[in-house]
Amino acid sequence: MILSEESESRVIEMAWEDRTPFEAIELQFGLSEPEVIRFMRKQLKPGSFKLWRARVSGRKTKHTKFRSSEVTRGYCPTQYKHR
Repeated sequence: MILSEESESRVIEMAWEDRTPFEAIELQFGLSEPEVIRFMRKQLKPGSFKLWRARVSGRKTKHTKFRSSEVTRGYCPTQYKHR
C-alpha cells in the first residue's frame, strides 16, 4: 500500500499514541498490526523503533479487545479527515 507523506505522518503519530489501538489504524489506513510494525521499522531510526516497540508491547490500550470499557477517547474535529 502506498501512503501519502501526510498519511505516513499520521500513521506514525497514531502508532505512538498510547490510547489509539492498532485496529483504528487498520480501519483508517488499511494497515494490520504486523504491517504497522514493519512500517514503523522502516520509517524510524533503529533506536526509536526499539523504544516504540518496548512502549507498545503488551500495552492493553493498543488492542481494542484488551481495553477496559473505561478507556474512552475524545476526538478532535480533524481526527478522521482522511476517511
